[in-house]
Amino acid sequence: MAVKIRLARYGAKKKPFYRVVVADSQAKRDGRFIEILGTYDPNQNPAQVNIQRDKLQSWLDKGAEPTDTVASLIRGLPSA
Repeated sequence: MAVKIRLARYGAKKKPFYRVVVADSQAKRDGRFIEILGTYDPNQNPAQVNIQRDKLQSWLDKGAEPTDTVASLIRGLPSA
């Protein structure tokens, strides 16, 4: 089972809001997921990204692969 860290789309038409989730790569985009890691709101200026770093690192250590979009969001996070 390949596990991905990806975005699941929520929100209204023309006003997207995303959850950063861990899901099986075979699951639908907005379908079943294993765990919610955070949120991404591109409607804010600047875009607002909230990700729980400890959960993210735990899943990365277990071998979960982030998608290209999530990887760019992770790179943009301020280091703490």
